[in-house]
Amino acid sequence: MTQALLTVLLAFPAAAQNAGPAFSGFSSTALDTSVNPCDDFYRFACGGWIKANPIPSDQARWGRFNELAERNKALLKKLLESAAQSPQNESDRRIGALYGACLDEAAVDTAGLKPLQPLFEAIEGLASMKDLAPVLARLHRIGIPAAFGYESDQDFKDATQVIALVDQGGLGLPDRDYYLKDDAKSVELRKGYEGYVARSMGLAGSDPKTAADQTAAVMRVETALARASMDKISRREPANLYHKMTRPELERLTPAFSWNRYFDSMGGPAWTQVNVASPGFIEGFSKLVGEEGSLSDMRAYLRWRVLSAAQPWMARAFVEEWFEFYGRRLTGAKELKPRWKRCTELTDRLLGEDLGRRYVEKAYPDDTKKRMDALVAAVEAALKEDIAGLDWMTPATKRKALAKLATVVNKVGYPKTWRDYSTVKIDRGDLLGSINSAMEFEQARLLAKIGKPVDRKEWHMTPPTVNAYYSPQLNSINFPAGILQPPFFDPAADDAVNLGAIGAVIGHELTHGFDDAGRKFDLMGNMEDWWTAEDAKVFERRAQCFVDQYEGYEVLPGVKLNGKLTLGENTADNGGLRVAGMALDAGPAGSAPARDGFTPRQRFFLGYAQVWCENRTDEFARMHALTNVHSSGRWRVIGPLSNSPEFAKAFACKAGDAMVLAKTCRIW
Repeated sequence: MTQALLTVLLAFPAAAQNAGPAFSGFSSTALDTSVNPCDDFYRFACGGWIKANPIPSDQARWGRFNELAERNKALLKKLLESAAQSPQNESDRRIGALYGACLDEAAVDTAGLKPLQPLFEAIEGLASMKDLAPVLARLHRIGIPAAFGYESDQDFKDATQVIALVDQGGLGLPDRDYYLKDDAKSVELRKGYEGYVARSMGLAGSDPKTAADQTAAVMRVETALARASMDKISRREPANLYHKMTRPELERLTPAFSWNRYFDSMGGPAWTQVNVASPGFIEGFSKLVGEEGSLSDMRAYLRWRVLSAAQPWMARAFVEEWFEFYGRRLTGAKELKPRWKRCTELTDRLLGEDLGRRYVEKAYPDDTKKRMDALVAAVEAALKEDIAGLDWMTPATKRKALAKLATVVNKVGYPKTWRDYSTVKIDRGDLLGSINSAMEFEQARLLAKIGKPVDRKEWHMTPPTVNAYYSPQLNSINFPAGILQPPFFDPAADDAVNLGAIGAVIGHELTHGFDDAGRKFDLMGNMEDWWTAEDAKVFERRAQCFVDQYEGYEVLPGVKLNGKLTLGENTADNGGLRVAGMALDAGPAGSAPARDGFTPRQRFFLGYAQVWCENRTDEFARMHALTNVHSSGRWRVIGPLSNSPEFAKAFACKAGDAMVLAKTCRIW
């Protein structure tokens, strides 16, 4: 599935360090009651938490997501230790062996560069660019991201079928613009990246001059790829990512590269059509390996791709260089995470459904599922009422919107069928070999889907994940068991708080089906324009209101949110909050007595806001604003609430207060 189309609640890792002292859906100690809620509701709801929760030294961001992820990780550690010591089945043996191999730093140090030598030798053996295809395929089979990506995807215009997908990739910096912008900060980060590459090449055996030459070559190749890459805002438009071609058409687009040799080397089913998501990138890649290409540059680039992919799991000196750039320099983290946490994350990433099966047995009781199902039903009923009552949408489009909502598939907790990892070879004495085997399994699994019917039961997050997502191609909302814990879902909390927290998440994901990208897919997941021209124009006008609103929010001095990049998530935040509030008002919880000094509606807004309490380093805040489709936590609270007349009423805010916009925005 094209990852650009998956709309997740949070788009950066939620793994974390020190857990806070309290885990509940609402905490009065998190408040700062010296702040007027009508002046700054984020500080009112989160000021106490922000003061009491400085960023741990190994983190770049510390928020309520991280607190929950930390608790989950502590449980996963116990499960992995049990599996490593006393495996009960083959699934236990795999996760226990991978976790054990990862923890064995002595074995990793002893192995050194030996596991990478066959790949280095294949790269050095490139006699001409004509031989590039099988070498790239060898790297791609074990998940090394070089030059471009090749996998499978649901056909945008035939939601029943899976086709081949070729897409852009191969960069070491977070985004194409990091290579192309000439402001002082971008130049500084590029210099930092170059230093990281050169030092790592030196650790891998290159003398200083050779390392400098290799670094210059890496930058030439990656800059060329960046120039050819489609920007993030363009990639938010689904039509920009759909260009179905035959194999001969792809060959003509890229005459300097042998796609037939590449596909033969990759394996997988034969096919006649492929979606080339970014044709401009593929043309740029062809020029790079053709008349503008340099064989020595390509060798250096591929060597770097191999080394950088393995670096987090190599000897300590390599790991420290990796962290120095990607951790300290890029995000502002001060210390490397403890090894066991990195190994837990690795096991979840590579064998997530093996580990997830163990997790749900411990962390996802039946009572949680029943109550969650009821909350989903309540929010869906509220969105149905909301759509039916819209005064800007014509009946023709309303009918289709309601039909789409009625067919949304709710996936809650974990998959009904667990993934079979039996072909993955985990060797407790060979970490990199085990990682390669797991990555090779995943690549083969993706390619095996080509030409087959879409598996609508498949999940794209592991069960312990603290996140959620909407898939426009499957028209499904997905809530892993990992997020169905406090502060998002608290069995001890009242419905007002739970609807503000997980209820707004449910509404958020449902609204994604009708945001600026999701609305372009029909009820089955086909990319189809089901809107009248009149309604589409009104939607675009209302969406522009959000663009303008959020572009006025400053993350750091001189760094503002990108309203176009974050439009889909801002739409979902605003719509999700509204329909969750409607669900509260429709049930008995909306008229319940006040608790902790707050009415149900006030507790609803506090439950919502306290999910987003966070602290961030300046480095992380800058990177997030430049590359992420989500607004930062502060503006995910201020933005929707300042558009909400229900919020203003609940806290007796009046015109002219900071939390009451003169011009409010609303789509759903």
